[in-house]
Amino acid sequence: MVNWILGELFTKEYGHQGSIKRLWEMRWKAPCSRSVYPFHDGKYEDFEPIFDELIANNINDPFSDEYTKAFSTVGEQLALQGSSAIKEDKQQAIDLFMRANAVFRVGRFPYIGTDMKRKVFEMQKEVYVSGARLWDVPVTEEVIDHNHAAEGDDYFIPLYLRVPPVASKDQPCPVVLLITGLDGHRPDNTERTEEHLKRGWATIICDIPGTTIDCPALKTDPLSPDRLFSSILQWIHSQPQFDSKKIIAWGLSAGGYYAIRLAHTHASQLAGAIGHGAGTHHYIGREWLEQVSKHEYPFGLERAYCEKYGYSDFEEMKEKCQKTFSLVSGEGEAVPVVGMGMKSCRLLLINGVLDGCMPIEDSMLLAEYGSPKEMRFIKDRLHMGYPEANSYVYPWMEDIMKP
Repeated sequence: MVNWILGELFTKEYGHQGSIKRLWEMRWKAPCSRSVYPFHDGKYEDFEPIFDELIANNINDPFSDEYTKAFSTVGEQLALQGSSAIKEDKQQAIDLFMRANAVFRVGRFPYIGTDMKRKVFEMQKEVYVSGARLWDVPVTEEVIDHNHAAEGDDYFIPLYLRVPPVASKDQPCPVVLLITGLDGHRPDNTERTEEHLKRGWATIICDIPGTTIDCPALKTDPLSPDRLFSSILQWIHSQPQFDSKKIIAWGLSAGGYYAIRLAHTHASQLAGAIGHGAGTHHYIGREWLEQVSKHEYPFGLERAYCEKYGYSDFEEMKEKCQKTFSLVSGEGEAVPVVGMGMKSCRLLLINGVLDGCMPIEDSMLLAEYGSPKEMRFIKDRLHMGYPEANSYVYPWMEDIMKP
C-alpha cells in the first residue's frame, strides 16, 4: 500500500457524485458564475436553465442522451444566433459562437462515448472554428499525414494551429505543442493560445489516444503515442515558419502522461516538456482506481477510463492497465521509459498537492529516475494546481523560449 499524501482525503467522499443537483450546488455553480473551467468561454445565463431542467427532471447520468440533449438544444440556439450576427456585428458573433462552444463542451462531458456525445463534439468543433476564424489571428485546422502509422492506427492527424502573423522563414517562431486531456480537447484552449500569441509563440493542439475520433493512435497500444508524435514533430520540423529548436510540449491532465513520455522518447527534438497534472504510474493502479471516483472529478471515471484504454470493464482495467501503460513499471518492451532510466529533455512537473484525479506521487516518482527533473507542487490545491499553476508555468517556458 502507498502512504498517500492525501491522507484521510484518499478515502473521503466529496459528496457530489451521482447527483446533478449536488454537483451544481457544491462544485459547478461557483466556477460557472466566474466563467472558469469547465465553463470558460461561456455565460452563467446559458447554463443556469440547463441545470434547472436537469435537476427538475432528476437527470443524473452524464452519459444519457437526456443529459446531453439539454445542452445541445441551448448550444444550437446560440450557434444560430452567432451565424445571424456575422454580417452586422462580428464581435457579437464571436461571443455567441464561444458561448455555444462552452455549452457543447459541458454537454459532451465527461467522455465522448455515445453517439449523441460524438454528434455534440462535432457541433462544438464547428462553432469553435466558426468563431475562431473571425479573430484577428485565427485558429485554423491542419490535417497532416500520419507518416509513422502502424497497423491499427489511422493515417491522418487533425491539428489546430494558431500562429503569430509575423512568423516566416526569415523569422521563425517558437512552438507550443499542446497535448489535451481526458475531457479537454482541441476547442477548449483559447486562453492558452492567447497567452502564447502575446509571447510570439505558435500553438499546435492535438488530442490524445482513446479520447476522440480525432486522434489516430491505437488506444490499446502503449507505443502508439511514439508513432503519433514522430509524425507531428516531423511535420513541425518541415515547416519553415517554426523554430524547430524551440518546441515545448505541454501535456494537460491525462495529456501530461503523453508529454512525459514524449520528453523521454523524443528528447532531442524538444527544448522542454511540461507534465501538468500528470499521471505516470499510480493513477492506473488498483489501489488508486478503487478510490478515484470519490474525489473532486465531477463524474465517476470508471466508464471513461475503460473506454479510453480499451477495457471491457473496470475490474479488467484495475488488473491490467498499470502493467500495460505505466511509465515506471510497464511490462512491455520500451514502455517504462521512466523506469528504464531514459534521459529526458528539460522537464517541468507541476500539480496541486491534493490532486484527487492524478496523485502527486506520480510526479514525485520521476525524481527517482533518469535525468534530473524540475518540479513545482502547489500546497492545498486540487487537480492541476489552479489558480496559481500558470504563474509558474509561463516563466519557465519564457526562460526556454528566450532568444
